[in-house]
Amino acid sequence: EKRNSGGLLVHKSTHHFDLMNFWLGSYPQRVYAEGALRFYGRENAEKRGVSHFYPRAHGYAAAKDDPFALHMEESAQLKALYLDAEHEDSYFRDQSVFGDGITIEDTLSVLVKYQNQTQLTYSLNAYLPQEGLNVVFNGSRGRLEMKLVENSYVNGGGLREAEGSLDRCDITVYPMFAAPWKADFTLGEGGHGGGDNAMLADLFGEPGDDPLQRAADHRAGAMSILTGIAGNISMQQQRPVNFSEFELVRRLAGR
Repeated sequence: EKRNSGGLLVHKSTHHFDLMNFWLGSYPQRVYAEGALRFYGRENAEKRGVSHFYPRAHGYAAAKDDPFALHMEESAQLKALYLDAEHEDSYFRDQSVFGDGITIEDTLSVLVKYQNQTQLTYSLNAYLPQEGLNVVFNGSRGRLEMKLVENSYVNGGGLREAEGSLDRCDITVYPMFAAPWKADFTLGEGGHGGGDNAMLADLFGEPGDDPLQRAADHRAGAMSILTGIAGNISMQQQRPVNFSEFELVRRLAGR
């Protein structure tokens, strides 16, 4: 059976790879990835003893007591945005992740070698009870850890918090030969630590000061998504993928 491989490495992980490129001030040189479908899908559900399946939540009694089901009719916003608009684009937001045809990997590991010789080990698990990031930098002067936990976005069909709103964020610095300490910082207002409002201002309003050059351009977008594309190719062909194989990278490097 042909698998629809690697959707998450582009759809979800692109944002993470963009952050890494920005933090490191470098771009990937080589990418290797492994992935598997370990939790979602009908076969995995059957192994855990699940016997009642449905294609989508809306209109199916089997979805009534399923904690994984999304009941859009219970949320005015979800109903208006998705359920009432299905005739426009035939997009069914409430499809079962344990139904037939679920093939995209939900457990992924990626190794990235950057042009500045940094090595990234990246793990993505799409079924955990918390959403967020655990980021660790190991360097010659010590270790920096950031733990970011987001509030649940959709739970049982209802909106609890705005998408990307933070539950907590901690940054701890572990010097090589000194006691660790917590970093003090201020988050911006709005989703994703203030990033949403800054992005909307860049696109539709008056851009603010950006001394750290956090606003992404077309080059940053291309380089972040190519990391995921390289990971997909790596999984499909079971080999490391060099960034120099992409014509787009060669063109951007020539500018």
